[in-house]
Amino acid sequence: MRKLRLMLLLAKKGAIGEKRKITVRGVAEELGASPQTVLRTLDELEGEGLVLRRVSGRKTYVEISEKGLKFLEELCDEVYDAIYQGIIIGEVISGIGEGAYYVRHYAPLMEEYLGFTPYPGTLNLRVIFPKTIFDALCGAEPITIPGFVREGRTFGDVKAYRVRIDGIEGAIVIPSRTIHPPKIAEVVAPICLREALNLSDGSKVTLKVIK
Repeated sequence: MRKLRLMLLLAKKGAIGEKRKITVRGVAEELGASPQTVLRTLDELEGEGLVLRRVSGRKTYVEISEKGLKFLEELCDEVYDAIYQGIIIGEVISGIGEGAYYVRHYAPLMEEYLGFTPYPGTLNLRVIFPKTIFDALCGAEPITIPGFVREGRTFGDVKAYRVRIDGIEGAIVIPSRTIHPPKIAEVVAPICLREALNLSDGSKVTLKVIK
């Protein structure tokens, strides 16, 4: 763990593609370790070929090697695969009242593309995990519900991602033009999820993205 923490700190300091000057004491203070521990860790990392080091007088220059960068990339991929498995944890919040209006207009197309007639309204969630809904949706194939023009008004395309919430299948819908930040998820389903699952503002729910 100490070797990884030191490598991450070096990366944050820009020791990628070039050597950066560091002070052992400064690094030790940032890591909450002793200078002796930092020196020993640098020796180990250099011995494993994970960092390149040059000492000039009292100045130390360090760079993460190609081997070290590959190690960090592979570790990043493993962490991503381990925690981002299409799970979304959210907190129920109230919407601004426009969901029902748009769902009614898109309902025939949602029935055609999603296979169910949506309840006229959306379940709005503030995403707790992961950071944004896009982190959970990465790798999932969206269903594009095409836009249309009605009564002189243009309704844009909508990206829909199938999800399951407590055994009920629905979809996260993301309009091409949306006022919601990526921390907000709008869910449509064939039934009123609030009533079916006895949800209220503040309730915690877990969604599974169906890939």
